[in-house]
This record gives sequence, C-alpha cells and structure tokens, in this order.
Amino acid sequence: MKIVTTKGQTLQKIYERNFYARKPSVIEKVQDVLEDVRQYGDEAVIKYTKRFDKVKLTARQLAVTESEISSAFQSITSDFISTLKVVINNVNTFYKKQVLKPCRVKDTDGVLLKENIIPLDTVGIYVPAGTAPLVSSVYMSVIPAKLAGVKRIILATPPDKNGHINPHILAVANLLKVNEIYKIGGAQAIAAMAFGTKSIPRVDKIIGPGNMYVTEAKRRLFGFVDIDMLAGPSELAIIANRYSNPDFIMADMQGQAEHLGGLAILVTTSKEIIRQLKKKDCPGFAIYAKNIEEAIDIVNNIAPEHLQILTNNPNQVANKIKNAGAIFLGPYSPTALGDYAAGPSHVLPTMGSARFFSGLCVSHFLKKTHIISYSKRALENIKDHIVKISTLEGLTKHSDSIKIRFN
Repeated sequence: MKIVTTKGQTLQKIYERNFYARKPSVIEKVQDVLEDVRQYGDEAVIKYTKRFDKVKLTARQLAVTESEISSAFQSITSDFISTLKVVINNVNTFYKKQVLKPCRVKDTDGVLLKENIIPLDTVGIYVPAGTAPLVSSVYMSVIPAKLAGVKRIILATPPDKNGHINPHILAVANLLKVNEIYKIGGAQAIAAMAFGTKSIPRVDKIIGPGNMYVTEAKRRLFGFVDIDMLAGPSELAIIANRYSNPDFIMADMQGQAEHLGGLAILVTTSKEIIRQLKKKDCPGFAIYAKNIEEAIDIVNNIAPEHLQILTNNPNQVANKIKNAGAIFLGPYSPTALGDYAAGPSHVLPTMGSARFFSGLCVSHFLKKTHIISYSKRALENIKDHIVKISTLEGLTKHSDSIKIRFN
C-alpha cells in the first residue's frame, strides 16, 4: 500500500488521472482502423479480427447463428439460469422506476407546450471478453435499453481463437431478446457499429466498456454516433474511520486489484487502519484525513466510479458526497454487490467524470422532441418581446416573420 499525503503530487495525479493519458501510438492505430472500416466495411473488420483475435471469419460468420445460441444453452447449468433470473429481476425492478413521462404545459390563451419522448431506434452494446467474458455487462446494459423501448439492440463481443462466443454471454443475450450478436471486438467493432457495414447495422448509440483502443474509438466517433461515456480502468474509493473493519477494507481493495489497471484508494481518519493494512501488503493507495470533512473533500475531488462508505454513520457522509458514480453504504454493501446483482447498472463514469456524468440510466436511450403550439391570441401577447430581442440581435427577418401575422 502506498501512503499518499494530502499535499503531495501523487494526490494531484490521482485527481487528474494523468497516468491514464492517451498514448500517441494508440491514437494512430485506432485512426487507421476507423478509416479502414469506414472505407472497406466487412473486409476491414475481417482483416482486423484475424490480426487481433487470431481467428479467420467470413462475412457470413460474423453474425452468431441460431444453432450457435442453441449449443450455448447446452453448455450452461440450470443453476446459472436460476442466478440469472434473480439478478435480472433486480435490475428490472430498479430501472422500471426510471421510465419517464412527458411534460405538458397548457394555458387558457392557447399555449400548448409538450415533449415527445422517443426511444433510440438502434443501440449497440459492446461486451469485452479479452481477459474474461463480462457476462454481467450484458444484462447491465441491455435491460435499461429494453425498458426505454429501443426496438433493435445488437451486441458485439470478441470471438475466441476458435471463432466462438462465450456460451454464458450468448445465453444471457438470448434470454434478454437481443436482436443480433456479432463476433467482433476492439476498435473495429466500434467502427463497424458506428459506420455500418454490409453485415453489421449502423447504430445510434454505443454502450459498454473496453480497453484503451475501444475507448479511443468511442472518443473519436462521438458526434458521428452517440456514446455512453469514455470508460477508463475501474476505480474504488473507500471512506473509513476507526469503526471500520480493516478486513472488509482489505478484501474490497483486493477485489479492485483484480481489474486490469484498477485503482483502489482508502481515505481514512484512522492511522491505525492504515498501519494494519500496510502491514498486510494491501494493494492501492491510502490517504490520511485529519477529519471526516477533509475525507469528504478528498473524495469529491477524486470523483470515483465506486465509493464505499464504511464509517459508523454512512448516510450522513453520503449526503455530502457530490461526485461519485455509485455509493455503497455500510459494511454489507460491497462494490461487488453493485457489479453483479443489486440493480443499478455497473456502467459508471470513471477518470473523474463522475463530476458531470451519471451511471447508465433509461434516459440514456431516449431523446426528446419539443412540441410548441400557440394560438393567434397567445402569439400576440408575446410578439413585442420577440421583436425586441430579435431586433437587438440584428435578425430583422425573424421580427418580420412575427409582424406579418398581424398586418
């Protein structure tokens, strides 16, 4: 465990996440992939699948077939299906509460203002499978999209060296009625979903985490296609005091260390806890705060993806947290609970972006169109104000378009 002082450069680096800076070599490689896929479509996707995933596929083999899905169900146990039903129910229960109702304003002069809430037509879900198949990312991403009313959901995930997709990923996607599944990964998968190819549909939005190449592809294609966020390595911050259980802290920080490049930070008012964890070679960083208010300030500056509050008064502390992707209260709410089963999605903002991003919501899959209807009387009541402002801006034709209705 590395001890970090509140006035040292290391804490500032944690705030800024400078050690996750973009690499020029990654930027260049991703740009080449994107341009290749844009120009050559399936041909480029197949080329990069062979190069990076070490498997040669034809264009027809990019899409997972019904027979492959049927075979997947032969490879999984009934216990897994039972577990899946429990966690899917939890996620459904949470996100059903987020379904939005359109607003409406009407008055007696003939003003009608409202909004249409429209689900996106097509969404792409990216599920990494490099070090391990992220089965949980399927239901954590698909369910809010389904509840938003997205009609077409496609899933892209890298194949193994035999050209197969993990059977558990296929089973979950099939049970959630994902429309199409493709054996593609990396920046080429992001490009294929953003641009569309002969075999792979163009999507409106891409959801899901990935490595630095996937993240860079999402960054460069944002605006051409919508994205959820730019995800960096997983992060955990823990606020603890002398009442906290050091064994729980140790276990949670070790769990975070399982993620490639994972960042674990303990912020505590207890020097004794730091001493105990350092003695046990706990991974991550430890920051001593002189009081709980300073601990809260530090965490708000870190803006972590996950925050566990293991003090004796977690609710009081949580009320003062402004910046965190998800907050876990008390000793029996570890981050792993949120990763897999609690209900809210584990697709959360990283690298300090919890200052302005939210965890995945139903609203991420919706767009709103404003509806404006005025009667002649209602327009007459406000016309002078419109003319005054448009004239001030030098847009006299805007003024004329109002005046002509009352000549």
